[in-house]
Amino acid sequence: MAFLCKWTIRTVGACYLVALALLLIGTFGLFGQERDPLSGVFLIPLGLPWVSLLDGVSDGLKPWLAALAPAINLFILMALCRAFSRKKA
Repeated sequence: MAFLCKWTIRTVGACYLVALALLLIGTFGLFGQERDPLSGVFLIPLGLPWVSLLDGVSDGLKPWLAALAPAINLFILMALCRAFSRKKA
């Protein structure tokens, strides 16, 4: 179980870092890339269901909270893995 937890956390973390990098590259036009308003689209599925709860938030905070939403899922995964690994020991 610990092996599966470690690789799940690593995979989700790597996907999150790649999605954040694509957001930064597309938003600021780094490395000669054109600016793209949809560069953060890969963060949406990683941040579900928390992204869907952002309807009542002001428009200025939505991009920041959407970028942080996958971190919530990552922390939940880490907490679950720790809880299950302590339960067995």
